[in-house]
Amino acid sequence: MTQARPVPPPQPAWHAIPVAGVRDATGSGQVGLTRQAAAERLATDGPNALPEPRGRGPLRRFLAQFDNMLIHVLLAAAAITALLQEWPDMAVILGVVLINALIGFIQEGKAEQAMDAIRKMLAPNAAVIRDGVRRTVPAADLVRGDIVLLEAGDRVPADLRISTSHGLRVAEAILTGESVPVAKAPDPVAEGAALGDRTSMAFSGTLVSAGQGQGIVVATGPSSEIGRISRLIAGVEQNTTPLLRQMDSFGRRLTLAILAVGVLLVLHGLVVAGSDFADVFMAVVGLSVAAIPEGLPAVLTITLAIGVRAMARRSAIVRKLPAIETMGAVSAICTDKTGTLTRNEMVVTSIATPDRVVGVAGAGYGPDGTVDPGLPPAVMARIARVALFCNDAALGEEDGQWIVHGDPMEGALKALGHRIAGLSAPAHQRLSVLPFSAETRCMATLDTCEGADPSLHVKGAPEVLFELCRLEYDGNDRTVPLRRDKWQARADELAAGGSRVLALAIRPDDRTPRPLVLDDLGDGLVLLALVGLVDPPRPEAILAVEECRSAGIAVKMITGDHALTAAAIGRSVGLERPDRVLTGAMIDGLDNAALQRAVRETTVFARTTPEHKLRLVEALQATGSIVAMTGDGVNDTPALKRADVGIAMGRKGSDAAREAAELVLTDDNFASIVAAVREGRTVYDNLVKVIAWTLPTNVGEAMTIIVALLLGMTLPVTPVQILWINLVTATTLGVALAFEPTEPGTMKRPPRAPDAPLLSVLLLWRVAFVSAIFLGAVFGMFAYALEQGHDIAVARTLAVNMLVVLEIFNLFAVRRIHGSSFTWRAVLGTPVIWLAIAVLVIAQSAITWLPPMHRLFDTAAVPFTEGMLVIAIGAASLVVMELEKAARLWLARRYRASRRQELPGPAGSAG
Repeated sequence: MTQARPVPPPQPAWHAIPVAGVRDATGSGQVGLTRQAAAERLATDGPNALPEPRGRGPLRRFLAQFDNMLIHVLLAAAAITALLQEWPDMAVILGVVLINALIGFIQEGKAEQAMDAIRKMLAPNAAVIRDGVRRTVPAADLVRGDIVLLEAGDRVPADLRISTSHGLRVAEAILTGESVPVAKAPDPVAEGAALGDRTSMAFSGTLVSAGQGQGIVVATGPSSEIGRISRLIAGVEQNTTPLLRQMDSFGRRLTLAILAVGVLLVLHGLVVAGSDFADVFMAVVGLSVAAIPEGLPAVLTITLAIGVRAMARRSAIVRKLPAIETMGAVSAICTDKTGTLTRNEMVVTSIATPDRVVGVAGAGYGPDGTVDPGLPPAVMARIARVALFCNDAALGEEDGQWIVHGDPMEGALKALGHRIAGLSAPAHQRLSVLPFSAETRCMATLDTCEGADPSLHVKGAPEVLFELCRLEYDGNDRTVPLRRDKWQARADELAAGGSRVLALAIRPDDRTPRPLVLDDLGDGLVLLALVGLVDPPRPEAILAVEECRSAGIAVKMITGDHALTAAAIGRSVGLERPDRVLTGAMIDGLDNAALQRAVRETTVFARTTPEHKLRLVEALQATGSIVAMTGDGVNDTPALKRADVGIAMGRKGSDAAREAAELVLTDDNFASIVAAVREGRTVYDNLVKVIAWTLPTNVGEAMTIIVALLLGMTLPVTPVQILWINLVTATTLGVALAFEPTEPGTMKRPPRAPDAPLLSVLLLWRVAFVSAIFLGAVFGMFAYALEQGHDIAVARTLAVNMLVVLEIFNLFAVRRIHGSSFTWRAVLGTPVIWLAIAVLVIAQSAITWLPPMHRLFDTAAVPFTEGMLVIAIGAASLVVMELEKAARLWLARRYRASRRQELPGPAGSAG
């Protein structure tokens, strides 16, 4: 039994407490802890590491794979074949059971793997101040109250309350989904601030992207934010897939049906017919062999494996076989924004002044792109100089892709400068710099360009530069007084459109090169322009969202970003009702019932935490949706595990997210999810085809035995012959169905209902209908052969061949379950189909014509005329089955049309 993981006590709102109060509460003081105090606290609080959960041992995990009713049925079938002394058949069945168990054994324990991946994210070492001296200690030895030193490139080793900051910026995408590093400062923030707004904190596992700073350790190991997420993972109960639930139900019902019919037949034979017990028992054994689809689990596994291989070709790695089938039932996709719907890279899309907004075209950080005309060339040249000179990022080309080294926002500005001035921008020399900091919220550089007089270049938050600047340029390149209200209105307009807004300013002819301070900036500074930056949507994501809509799949965007930004991205990718945004604070105010109502109508969720994402997935599942959750950060991991299908990003995703997911996209392409849905629907269709093809044979065989027993007749086929038919056809025709391509219109159908049974009413009707054809044809051929004077061996051989021929023609009938099989494409089939038929014909010819096979299976050679009659009856059965299908599809279309007329659409729908 797994031990419950201890839950750490609630943490104070450290982000809202002044630094002095944090020092007092943690005992850090100004010079940090003493080594003795740190050792005592380490012994009390434990190491800065996540506890390893206790899992089941390998033996228990392996034995648990056999705890399945369908596996029990297969084991019973193996026992029956052993009673019949058919040792090769028993070995085949046991082999299928063992393979299924090994697959499940290998796939077990993803939660433990996800925990291991999170543990690897913790920094191995940390620079701390102890006894007033800088020391390097293992990160696991950090304790509350330690003072940690941070520099660019460091991974934050524990949850820290920032005490000093010099341009400190931390990339927190793995926790918040924010694509831009967050500036950190010691100033406390509101107690109710969302995780992404806690600028006075640095969280364990995040990465310092720029600057320097210090922080006081306030939480370690399980008490940290990443530890809280690990507890969420451990507490999440993972859903079983629809296929596994349906197959388990199918196995239970099949077992009960076989037992019930077997008992009734034994009673009938002993009480009514007065037969010998041994004869009746062997007949019931034959019934069991006929009724149990021995090859079905193997064919289902092969069908799933083929789907996995097809998905691998579409850049999606399936980590658990049933997940590919579950994708076919998905009715809601919860997707992160950063890196999933968007490119996870900043780009300048607009340059604005109070009088006009000009667009900027170009993708990524490359120099290719254009700027719309509208601003004077001199102003554009100055904008390029500020973007290029007041910048610490570097751009480089690797493997044909331009990448940024440094802050993504500065990389976007540098790309803008190249798009204006070209790659051959003038060389410059930096004379002095005022680095960006959370206090100043701006950056300034004093530069000289090709021997010209120095100029001051400034970029920063609009509200900061609005205070510093008193001038702007008019249309004739002359300085005029700043129209602050108009600039503010333009900044608000850009922000409302989802852009991050920066202001650019310049002071020409500055002849005083010296170390810059904030007071130097105000005198004579001229505001140039505002630039709007966005994390642009992936073009293929827009098409994928549209295809999801046509397939009846709701797309929900769940992000840690601000509501305005989230709404803008929602509009750009084509989400429904993108302006109806639900924030994390709003979610906290809703109970479960209200949240379930809200998720039906809302497609954009902003400022969310891991708990919010988990609640949203659970709310959608409570409404009956089959949910796929995409994500790449540690913050997505609990929801990935809880979703019906977790989809992780392979390139930019974290190891924790990949380990918690069932599907990993190697190209981080949202469009690959649509391919996964299409493949999942194809796999499910093929599974239904396999069942629709298999069950009529088994039911027909079983009914043949039942009718023969009830009428006191000789069995038309023996148990050994039935076993031959089941095994040889399953390994040829059944496997061939697993390779069937996607049917036309697959992505125009709505998702199947999550509670839709694998054996639907229509499928059961078809099984009964086709079984009746099988029963009549087999009995008719058997009786006809006896009437023609053939001996029992010839009559049974004809009956066996009748069953095989009927299965071949039934195969062509089920190849199209949503349309007619009487099309040229359907009749031609696929190479796999004809290869399977060829192998089956050779095997069946052997049992019919070879004397050694006669002795083994009690068969005999059949006359040519009777053989041709068997084929003719098979062809006639295909015509009858297609007529039944056409009538059934026509009635289904009429029923759906009448339902659409009876049920009005929701308010505000387009119909």
